[in-house]
Amino acid sequence: MATPNSAAFDRLVTIMDELREKCPWDKKQTIQSLRQLTIEETYELADAISENDWKSLKEELGDLMLHLVFYAKIGAEQKQFTLDEVINGVCEKLISRHPHIYSDTHVNNEEDVKKNWEKLKLKEGKTSVLSGVPLSLPSMVKAMRLQEKAKQVGFEWDTREQVWEKVEEEIRELQEAIGNRQLAIGLNNKPEKDEIAKLSGNVEDELGDVFFSLVNFARFLQVDAEHALERTNKKFIDRFTRMEAEALKDGKYLHDLNLEEMDSIWNSIKKK
Repeated sequence: MATPNSAAFDRLVTIMDELREKCPWDKKQTIQSLRQLTIEETYELADAISENDWKSLKEELGDLMLHLVFYAKIGAEQKQFTLDEVINGVCEKLISRHPHIYSDTHVNNEEDVKKNWEKLKLKEGKTSVLSGVPLSLPSMVKAMRLQEKAKQVGFEWDTREQVWEKVEEEIRELQEAIGNRQLAIGLNNKPEKDEIAKLSGNVEDELGDVFFSLVNFARFLQVDAEHALERTNKKFIDRFTRMEAEALKDGKYLHDLNLEEMDSIWNSIKKK
């Protein structure tokens, strides 16, 4: 007898079969054409999670589930894999990577679980603990994942004070790189393009190191760096649009104001 969950899933699979057979748009889709749409749906899901919007979360999960079934349908048509193989594959992976549940392995906490997970992945043929991090991840999310992966083999600072010292060290190196570029420009009114490109590359490298070390510090604070930055993005959008609205009350646009006038409105909004 089908459970409510399995009945609902079977209904989705049936509808996908019908759409693939009868709908001109659905018949035309390939894994390549769906890729960007799936990325968009994933970000919409991320937005719902950030907003703690359960109504949208339910809807976005449904949209993403449709995409998963869609890919499986195309995979079956191409004789690459079936939906059952996809589901059974992840089931077997979960059982294999949770020996503390399905075997006699003992763990003390979640950190032990993560370490075992990485060890098992290497036994399965992965060449590096970092190999499971997607290349196309946004840079900040990728930095967090790389650091979390490295931690599982003991490549980790002991204290957050040590991490902050690293942040300060990277900031000093960034300032030095900026100074070197400015010095080269100041000493020569027409510096070689290759020289400036190299010095600018050094600045970019050092700035990247600062970002990476700040992400690491966020981990030690148990803060999601990506979510923290997104909170600031949303705060900036809110304050900036309110500043635009305040200017319009006086019949002006922001480009009609000087920086001092905009700062005054901005500070007034912050106080509110």
